[in-house]
Amino acid sequence: MPENATEVTAAGIARLAGVGRAAVSNWRRRHADFPKPVGGTETSPSFALPEVEQWLRDQGKLAEVPLRERVWQQLAGHPAGAVPALFHVGCALLLVRERPSAWREITGVSDERMAGVLSLALNEVLTARFGPADGTGRAVHSPDRSELLPSVPLLRGAAELAAEAGVRETFEFLLGRQLDANPRQYTLTPPGLAGLMAALAGTAGRSPRTVLDPASGTGALLGAVTRPAALYAQESDPDLAALTALRLALHTDPAECTLAARTGDTLRADAFPGLTVDAVLCHPPFNERNWGHDELAYDPRWEYGFPARTESELAWVQHALARLREGGTAVLLMPPAAASRRSGRRIRADLLRRGALRAVIALPAGAAPPYGIPLHLWVLRKPGTAPHPSPELLLVDTAEPAEPASDRSGRDRLDWPALHAAVLDAWQRFGDESDQGRADGGTGTNARTAKDPAAGTGTGAGTGTGTDARPGVSRVVPVIELLDDDVDLAPARHLPSPAAAGGSAELIRVRERLTQTLELAGGLIPPPVDVSAPAHWPLTTVGELARAGALLLRTGGTGTGTGPVLTEHDVLGAAAPSGNLPAAGPHEEPVLVEPGDVVVPVLGGGSVARVIDDATAGAALGRNLQLLRPDPAALDPWFLAGFLRGTANNRQASSHASTATRLDARRLQLPRLPLAEQQRYGERFRALAAFEDALRLTGRLGGRLVQGMYDGLTDGTVTPE
Repeated sequence: MPENATEVTAAGIARLAGVGRAAVSNWRRRHADFPKPVGGTETSPSFALPEVEQWLRDQGKLAEVPLRERVWQQLAGHPAGAVPALFHVGCALLLVRERPSAWREITGVSDERMAGVLSLALNEVLTARFGPADGTGRAVHSPDRSELLPSVPLLRGAAELAAEAGVRETFEFLLGRQLDANPRQYTLTPPGLAGLMAALAGTAGRSPRTVLDPASGTGALLGAVTRPAALYAQESDPDLAALTALRLALHTDPAECTLAARTGDTLRADAFPGLTVDAVLCHPPFNERNWGHDELAYDPRWEYGFPARTESELAWVQHALARLREGGTAVLLMPPAAASRRSGRRIRADLLRRGALRAVIALPAGAAPPYGIPLHLWVLRKPGTAPHPSPELLLVDTAEPAEPASDRSGRDRLDWPALHAAVLDAWQRFGDESDQGRADGGTGTNARTAKDPAAGTGTGAGTGTGTDARPGVSRVVPVIELLDDDVDLAPARHLPSPAAAGGSAELIRVRERLTQTLELAGGLIPPPVDVSAPAHWPLTTVGELARAGALLLRTGGTGTGTGPVLTEHDVLGAAAPSGNLPAAGPHEEPVLVEPGDVVVPVLGGGSVARVIDDATAGAALGRNLQLLRPDPAALDPWFLAGFLRGTANNRQASSHASTATRLDARRLQLPRLPLAEQQRYGERFRALAAFEDALRLTGRLGGRLVQGMYDGLTDGTVTPE
């Protein structure tokens, strides 16, 4: 085995061969010629990738390692670690994109010679893109020959993959794999949230031209800005700062966008002290005690008050305002406590009085980590010399859905297009009306009421009844109403619940739907049954049926594109497809579901099987799902799904790991019955599924009606009579 050969774990071998980790363990026990461990630990050994590849080929378990998997395994097993290897890949891909002819010349020599020549070429490209390394804290250093030498085989493979899939897509694929493999090491900003924050930072539907992210993380926020003229990033983690800089460089055209990426602690050592930009986008670290409170007491950035030690988020807010040009916009992701903690009330009050804080938007739980908390977005504007004479604050609450979960796109999943539409619609209307208010002489809510006399009766935004309000979702509040002892800006405290806001009409609508659903469920109650002795059918397994060609087995979780994805949560919650395929990465066709397919979750040990209908057909199959596509001439899909849900069947086909139960669909059993008899069972299973759906919807509607009645009775919008 060559020195510094790439090593791969059992999980990597399973990925290469398209099997589960249990299969790899079985191979190690059953085959004496299986490669011996070369590293790792006793509980998690690692193996030489070339030896594993050869063994898999000899056993007929692998025709050829897909290029993308080969490159990933080389990166993951790099002797210096995955992060330095990914940095080298990013540098090389930048050279491939900027100077393709130079790359072709460099690769025509030996590995040792290539490392030296490549070091010189990379220094030229990186200096041209990021400026000279002259002590300014440039995030991307120029790797030398000794650093690059172990990476040369990896870089050749990455360039080959880029020729197939694209330079940017290749880096996104490898970076995404690294982030997925180490979720606890990185605080991620999901693409949907990044797009929303970038859209809020624009004006009149146009993206900002110059944008700063002072806590750039993985670069998701700056990457969401369309057609920027200049991007500025600062990140305290040197490795992450370098990867982010390369990611942004591969996202932008050097002829159109200036890029400056720096390493350092922004609050203590701002890399851009004299900079003013159109917009600041920031996902700051939350609840930091050691943010520089003691040494930054007299910093000129604290224009709105010196933040308490426990208010690090308000330090980031004021830093963002200090870097904006007059009229520029800052959008920050904030923990909900920042809107109501008493230690920050003086700063919040000054932000409101001077018109700097323009909107507080409550997001649903799951929008960003920590996923269990409904985080907030703060939208701020740099006040001009003549601030609004009657400042107002837009409050938006998307944290609680107005429809039951069955009407949404998926259980515990976010419908990002709908969320974008709701937030941006409220923000744009607020901006239009604020501009009109200034044009009308700064008359505040009265000017807005005058535009539409039918919209309110003189109270305007104060009661949430004007043109600027959507019951339970958004409301424009005069700042004077918020300047009490607490200065609590949590939207939920100033907006009624959606059901109560709709009044009796909304509750009547929910009650009517509940009545209809109860009637439907009553008609679907299964008829009385005769108890008899258990049947003794001849049995077969799903694995045997697959080998006989009676059904096709496919595993989900692969592919790129733009279509919807049927996720594990969607199957468990009987919901519409709610996931999205990754847009970037080497092209790979996803597994698309068809009518009559049966989909089962692999993890969890629950007895769930979903038959795909016409409405769901065409969605991609998500991770941790297995698809069974029966031959309609041999198997009825509802018969198949019904027997797969049997409790005893699931128990005998499940294996138990340390933290989860895993279903082996091939071991699930079915009786051997004629097709006509299968169809008789299938009709009964179909009726049971319809009854189950009706019960699920009944529970959701009933819960919503009960809570709406409680809310209405307690706030006076519903009378006891």
